Formats: sequence, C-alpha cells, structure tokens
Amino acid sequence: MAICNDSKQTNLLGHEKIPKLLSHYAIPAIVGTMVMALYNIIDRIYIGQGVGPEAISGLALTFPVMTLSTAFGMLVGNGGAARISILLGKQDDPTARLILGNCLILVLIIASCYSIVNFIWMDEILRAYGATDVTLPYARDYLSAIIPFTVFNNLSFGFNNMMRASGFPRKAMYTMMISALANVILDPIFIFVFDMGIRGAAIATVISMGITVVWVMSHFTNKKHTIRFKRESLHLNKRIIISILSIGLSPFLINFTAAFVNVFMNRSLLTYGGDMAIGAFGIINSFAMMIVMVILGLCQGMQPIVGYNYGANQADRVMQTYKMVVIIATAISFTGFLLAMFFPHIIVRGFTNDTNLIKISSEGMRLVMAVFPIVGFVIVTTNFFQSLGKAWKAIFLSLSRQVLFLIPMIWLLPQFLDLKGVWAASAASDSIAFFIAMFMFYRYGRINKETYIQIR
Repeated sequence: MAICNDSKQTNLLGHEKIPKLLSHYAIPAIVGTMVMALYNIIDRIYIGQGVGPEAISGLALTFPVMTLSTAFGMLVGNGGAARISILLGKQDDPTARLILGNCLILVLIIASCYSIVNFIWMDEILRAYGATDVTLPYARDYLSAIIPFTVFNNLSFGFNNMMRASGFPRKAMYTMMISALANVILDPIFIFVFDMGIRGAAIATVISMGITVVWVMSHFTNKKHTIRFKRESLHLNKRIIISILSIGLSPFLINFTAAFVNVFMNRSLLTYGGDMAIGAFGIINSFAMMIVMVILGLCQGMQPIVGYNYGANQADRVMQTYKMVVIIATAISFTGFLLAMFFPHIIVRGFTNDTNLIKISSEGMRLVMAVFPIVGFVIVTTNFFQSLGKAWKAIFLSLSRQVLFLIPMIWLLPQFLDLKGVWAASAASDSIAFFIAMFMFYRYGRINKETYIQIR
C-alpha cells in the first residue's frame, strides 16, 4: 500500500478494503508488541540463566511497579491515540495537534510524580508486594535503576501509539524493533561482561528506552508531518484533557487492576508456594503476556480503522473490522493454549535450569491457561468499545475480568485446592468474563445478516 503523505494515509482508512487495511496496520503493530514482549522476556531469560531462580522471583515482584508505569503511559497514550483517530476521521487536524501537545505535558507530569513516589518508598512498596529478605535485594537493584527514568517508558510507549494512529504503523513498528535490538545487545554486556547482574539488565533497558524516545520525538517534531508538536498546542486544555483521559481510563484500569491483582496473587503464592511459586508466576506471566501482546498488537491495528470509520459514520466497515479481528485473535489465543498444554516444560526451560522451578511453573501454566482460547474475544471486545470512544463499557469489561471475578477466585479456590487453586483462579475468571463480554457486545452491538451495527 503506497502512501505519499499524512492526508492520503488517513483517507485510505475510509475506503480501502478492510483485509488490506488490517494487514497494513495490524502487522506492524503485532511486530511492535511482540518485540516489546520479547524485550521483557529477554531480561528474564538472561537473569534466570545468568543470576539464578531467586533473581527471577525478585524480578517478578517488580511486575506491579512496571505494570503501573505502563498503565499511566496508556492512560495518556492510548486515550490520545483513540481521539486522534476519531478526529482524523472528522478531518479535524488542529484539534488532533492539540491532543498531541496535551499528551506530552500530561506524560511529563504523571511520570515525574510516579518516579518520585516509588523511589522514596521503594522498600515499603516491595514488601507490600510480597518481597522477602531473599528476594528484596534483587527487586530493589532492578527498580532503583529503572524508576528514575519512568518518563522514557511512558513517552516511547504512549507516543508510539499516537504515531500509529496518525498514519505511520510501519514507523511505529520500527520504534519497537530499535528498542528491542538495543536491549538484546546491551543486556549480556551489562549482565555478564560488566558483571552487574539484575541491575545491569535494568540499565540496559533504560538506555534502550532512551534511544526509542529520541526516535519517537524526532517524528513529532518533523515539520513534514501534519500531526506534530506546535507551540500553540503545548498548553493544557481542560476539555482536551478530559477527552483524552475518558478513553485512556479503560486501558489504564486494565493495567492498574492487573498490578493490584498481581500483588494479591504474589501474596497468595507466597502463602501457598513460597518464593519459588512467585518466580513460577513470573515465568507463566511472561509466556501468557507474549500471546496477549500479539492480540493487543492486532487490536492496535484495529483501533485506527475502527476509530476513523466510526468518526466517518461508516458502520458496516466498523463491524467488518471487528469480526475479522475476533477470528484472528481467537486463533492466536488457541495457539497459546496448545503450546501451554503440550510443551510447558520446554517453555519454562528457556527461563531456568532449576528443576524445582521447572516443575512448579509447568504445573501452574497448564492451570492458568486452561481456557485461554476464549481470552482473545474478551480482549478484542474490550478494545473495540475503547476504539469507539465507549470508555465505560470498556472499563467495565476490564474490571470484570481482573477485579470483580479474579480476586474472589484467588481468595476462594486456594482454600480447597491450595497452590492449584491460585493457578486455577485465572481460568475461572476468564470464563465468567467471556460470557459477560458476549452479553455486552450483543446487547450494544447487535449484528444481523446485513452487518447492521447498533452502537451509537
């Protein structure tokens, strides 16, 4: 698909064939999110193989902190990206630029506050997350190097989404690839050559994110692009801020509640399985998130298509895109399910050679991912409502899976099944969320043979 300029790029969203558009937007997004998943997995593999199983457990304790950081990035980045797509569909470039400028200021403010709070109370936060005397030093070494540079993570992730939404999916993919390649090269240097262990992995990550920020910001300062930073757009506007945060609240709550549930999960794992169970969860979560990130990449590719056509009142194209994405996402989640059921030991050995950790992780993986084929539908439907600007529907779907059902299951099932109950809680929650998502979609987006959409 040859694209000459920003205007032609976005106009194609309204009339190009959906499969071709989805390929053009989703493939780069999937590559980008896969690279991001591998970015984190590489850290864990190097740490697990080069430092030890206790370090993996320590790293797992940092998941809630890093997830919350990503949540704040999504609050601004995803909200801004969705609004920009809708505004481009309405041919309103000036407001899209105002969205971009407000996003920059919001990211700088939020990331600075987050860094200060976590750096001052780091040990207390990690203890609350389930750290013990064995795992705390590893978690502290990692976070003390990363937390001061939280703004790098939020800028690179958030503005990469806006780059994709403004018509540059391939360039957004390159952003993630540059960052991951830098991390792959720097990780072994800092961990093994400089003998810095888990702290070395964190420093490599910070440098990689810094390179990404330079790349992304250079795009939005380029005068050749229609959606770019302009002096008049770099001031906070209450109406614009509300419009960004209202949509960004859904992905924010997904990650915020994921961090909260992660803490709840860690403490339950510590009670029923000890430090090694927390390490096992880190490995299982790494694999599951790799599959989820592919689906999220697909949803990122869906977002500008759905947002633009919704803004342009082309309901049939909105529905056609959604149906296609659901089918693909289900195939992806089913593939992840098969791998988890039949090859868990092979997957886990990539992270550790410790026989006890391999055994605990393999058993847990099969239970956690027991109903994984249905997860794709839930994720796509949540992101679909978000892309339409239906923030509260997306928020409810997010909370239903990660708070309303999962936390009670984590509390209830272990009382009967011990550690197996902790693992099984995820599958039980996913099953209930699936039926809720089906009900909500057919309630607010009823489909008939003419692919009529009744969502407005």
